[in-house]
Amino acid sequence: MAQEKNITEVSTYGKDTPVGRPDTDGRAGVFVPTGSFDLENTTTIRKGAGIVGYGNPDGSLTIYFEANRFEDSSLHKWENKARKAYDRMVMGAPTVSKAKMDAKMVEQIGIIDGRGINLKLPDRLQQWLSVSNALDTAPAEAIVQWRK
Repeated sequence: MAQEKNITEVSTYGKDTPVGRPDTDGRAGVFVPTGSFDLENTTTIRKGAGIVGYGNPDGSLTIYFEANRFEDSSLHKWENKARKAYDRMVMGAPTVSKAKMDAKMVEQIGIIDGRGINLKLPDRLQQWLSVSNALDTAPAEAIVQWRK
């Protein structure tokens, strides 16, 4: 008798997602939560957070996030939150604002590096910030440059 095979759900990140923690100025993905992420019952990622990260060899993602929990005025804008999370990631700084998660929980919407952010799906960021009641924090353009 042939043994029955079970197919299990597998999730992984996309081909454009950088793999491994980037060095200073290296590339990382920019993410927003998907419908699979239970935003109402989470204690990790807060609404309006800037989320960046990279792929792991096992298909999961390591993400760093910043939601300006302590209401620092310099972190009001979303791009500043993303930059803060990126800086922590590339420096390997100790933080509780880090998680390893299943890739189906977040969607990559762009790339961040030492020069800035390039949003490939700015509409998805607008949706995330709208759900978060934080549209006033959105970047003016799909490309945000740190250095000219």
